[in-house]
Parts: sequence; structure tokens; C-alpha cells
Amino acid sequence: MVSRGVVGIFLLSALPLLCLELRRGIPDLVHLKEEEEQNEKKQKLVREKQQEAQGEKASRYIENVLKPHQEMKLRKLEERFYQMTGETWKLSSGHKLGGDEGASHTSFETSNREAVKRENLPKSLTEVLPPAEQRMRKEVLDLPEEPPETAEEIVTVALRCPSGRVLRRRFFKSCSSQVLHDWMVSTGYHTSLYSLSTSFPRRPLEVEGGQSLEDIGVTVDTVLIMEKKEQGN
Repeated sequence: MVSRGVVGIFLLSALPLLCLELRRGIPDLVHLKEEEEQNEKKQKLVREKQQEAQGEKASRYIENVLKPHQEMKLRKLEERFYQMTGETWKLSSGHKLGGDEGASHTSFETSNREAVKRENLPKSLTEVLPPAEQRMRKEVLDLPEEPPETAEEIVTVALRCPSGRVLRRRFFKSCSSQVLHDWMVSTGYHTSLYSLSTSFPRRPLEVEGGQSLEDIGVTVDTVLIMEKKEQGN
């Protein structure tokens, strides 16, 4: 009984000390928890920055490497397709004459004289026509108004010049075939020096004023090649 009483007295005397130690330890636990929360926030911020950096890096890769590579691949496939179909003229941006026939007509005399001069033809062929003859020549070279894309019974003609430039224009199939020569002359290439041929099969195109485009076989979208005539022709 005495020993139990001694133990009880000892525990009672030690209880205040235990409570004091517990009170001292509680702030330490709170501080430790706050440090853990701050560390978690810092780690989360670091992860977010890493994700943003990776996202920017992926975007730059797509824009600077992947996208150009895909565009180049598509371009090669397109070139291969048009080479197989014989429609390589579609790869060129071309030049439509629908809105600038007037400018072409205005520069006709100058372009024609330069072309003739290159062929060393007599000076008489390079002389400027009198005003009356100029008006007559311009009337002959007036091209018909280009029909809209939605019109029926039309064809698109691509004219490949010796310089490599490709011109495109729409015509009604019922137009006189002479319009092809007028178009060629209006671009500065005279029929005395150049002729027209079909691209496939390759053959000279017979243009006659009394026949329409449909009569000479231009019934679908067509590529015509402008070729320099041989000397003596």
C-alpha cells in the first residue's frame, strides 16, 4: 500500500511537468505544418512553371519544325500529282487578264516592237502605226469580257509563255478561236513570231476565225504552250 501511494504521489508531481512539455511542443508542431504547406506551394509553383516551359517548347517545335515539314510534304505530293496528270501549270500562281486588258492593249506596240527587234526583223515592221491604224488594231485585239466562274459552257485556258509565266483566262466555248491569237498578241507575242500548241498530246493548234473554240477541240480546261516559230516559217 505504501509503495502504491509513493508511485501515485510521484505521478501527481510529474503531471505539471508533462503538461508544460506538451504545451511547448504544440507550437513546434504548428510551425512544422506551416513549413510543409509552404514547401508544397513552392513545389506546385515549380511544376506549373515547368509545364508552361514544356508547352512553349512544344508550340515552337510545332510552328518551326513540324508545320513546315508537313507543308513541304503536302507540296511535294501536290507537285507529283499534277506532274502525273500533266497539269503542272496549276502549280504556278499565274496571272489573270480579266481586269487589265486595257493595260495590255496600251503596251501592245512597245512589247511587239521589242519582240520584233530581238528577231532582227526589218525596221519597217517595228514602226508605230498611225493613230487610225492603231485604233483599228486595238478593235481587232479587243478580247471578249471574261465570263464568271459559275457560267455554263465555259473553259479555262492556261497560256504558258516562253518566259515561263502562265496566264489564265476563261472563255465561252462558242467564242471564235481567233480570240486565242488576239490574247497572245495582247501579251506582247506576235503571231508572226510565235505559235500555239496543245500540251498533251503535243500538236500545233489550228486557229481559224470561222471556227469556235469548241470546233477546234478546246472543250475542257486546256493548257496551251506558246512556242517560237522556226526561222523561215
